[in-house]
Amino acid sequence: MDRVERCEKKFAELFGGKPTVNEGSDPGFMRILQRFIFGEVSYTGSLDDKMRELITVTVLVVNQTLPQLKAHVGASLNVGCTPEEIREAVYQCAPFVGFPKTLNAIAAMNEVFSERGISLPLPDAATVTEEDRVKKGLALQEALYGTEIKDRYAWLPGEFAEAVPRWLTELCFSDFMTRKGLDGKTRELLTVVILAAMGGAEVQVRSHVEGALKAGNTAEEIVCALAHAMPYMGVPRLFNALNRAKEILDRRQQ
Repeated sequence: MDRVERCEKKFAELFGGKPTVNEGSDPGFMRILQRFIFGEVSYTGSLDDKMRELITVTVLVVNQTLPQLKAHVGASLNVGCTPEEIREAVYQCAPFVGFPKTLNAIAAMNEVFSERGISLPLPDAATVTEEDRVKKGLALQEALYGTEIKDRYAWLPGEFAEAVPRWLTELCFSDFMTRKGLDGKTRELLTVVILAAMGGAEVQVRSHVEGALKAGNTAEEIVCALAHAMPYMGVPRLFNALNRAKEILDRRQQ
């Protein structure tokens, strides 16, 4: 198949329709977009359609491009993602992009779920209690990242030297990363994508590429995830992330 044929096939799988030929007010632009994303990028690399759609959903949450987010929540369901998997991909953006943006994304996601007849709220996915959340978060954090964060911010004044590293543990690792719905490998891969899509977080991209490798992702899967995110976040952010991760990924492939 050429890329036009591949685009038609992928578009039907994701959206249940046909890509643009001459329809609409900007058919030329849409042909470029659709044939590149669905005829080329979507066929490059090892990740399956479910993982690719979770990546796309994640980038669209970061971007706050809510109309496109709604379309890809639907596409995620069409290729076999569960509502719980989609929800968790959206929820775990919160520590990185903030609660207000995540709430916007949740509203868009839930609109699609309601249209599809999916009962809300979905089953609770929490696995920690108030009594054990810090312990479980620390266990997950230290296995992937050690204890350097606490040491790095010991210089903060007063109670912040203890509070800021603890908040990272409690929010990122306890409240979100311990939840059911997505495994640790997937969560770490999506975290790399979130940070790359944000821009300006290349230091954290490097750390989380290491974490993603420790969680079981291959160098090829990480590159594939970043490449798949590129049409939605732009070429510069792809290159920034790849450049920051190059040393780690090179070493892993040797």
